[in-house]
Amino acid sequence: MAAMAAEEEEYEAVLCVKPAVHVYRVPPRASNRGYRAAEWQLDQPAWSGRLRITAKGKLAFIKLEDKTSGELFAQAPVEQFPGIAVESVTDSSRYFVIRIEDGNGRRAFIGVGFVDRGDAFDFNVALQDHFKWVRQQSELASQAKNPDQGPKLDLGFKEGQTIKLNIANMKKKEGPTGNTRPRPAGLGGLSLLPPPPGGKSSVCPSGERPSSLSTPRPAPGHPHHRLPLVLAAACCCSLCRCHRCLGRLC
Repeated sequence: MAAMAAEEEEYEAVLCVKPAVHVYRVPPRASNRGYRAAEWQLDQPAWSGRLRITAKGKLAFIKLEDKTSGELFAQAPVEQFPGIAVESVTDSSRYFVIRIEDGNGRRAFIGVGFVDRGDAFDFNVALQDHFKWVRQQSELASQAKNPDQGPKLDLGFKEGQTIKLNIANMKKKEGPTGNTRPRPAGLGGLSLLPPPPGGKSSVCPSGERPSSLSTPRPAPGHPHHRLPLVLAAACCCSLCRCHRCLGRLC
């Protein structure tokens, strides 16, 4: 694993290539107001060629190379962006000041300009994306070493904290007076009447069912004599709860 990590760090990735770029001599900055490209004699560039941005691990390199042979003219190591290694000018978005190094500790500041404004935009974005990735890798490595130091989600109630439940929808579903059960309805949608006083049930004893064929007709002169057998039986059974008592009571 250590060998693979070392190989990844040694691998050089190409982030951006621009075929046309101009290099200018930058006069010393007299104040902290920033660099101005209008002071560089833009019609007389000191060198012209191509620009490549490469990355090796966390470090980026701005390389100025010959268009034909690819020979290196100068390079600027970039450890952070924005930073002192790459600065924008104050009067244009197509020109930058970069700090080049020769590998022996000597450094110099030169001006770099792009013919196309879109090339300058790509140059800027390539550096931004690389160092954004560097910051993300650093944060992930820090979290992996100290997993307990990350922010923890606390879902507990604080002291004195309360919550409020809205049950208005529940009341609407149950109705204004609550959920009441409807009264059972008999045949034809009519409500069943309660049993008469003194009676417990209208069911005949021993599970017997009254029959209109076996029900005796009341004696002549009885108030129910002219009623049909079924009505007479129903009337008397509502009082005595059994058609066998019809003759005795009626």
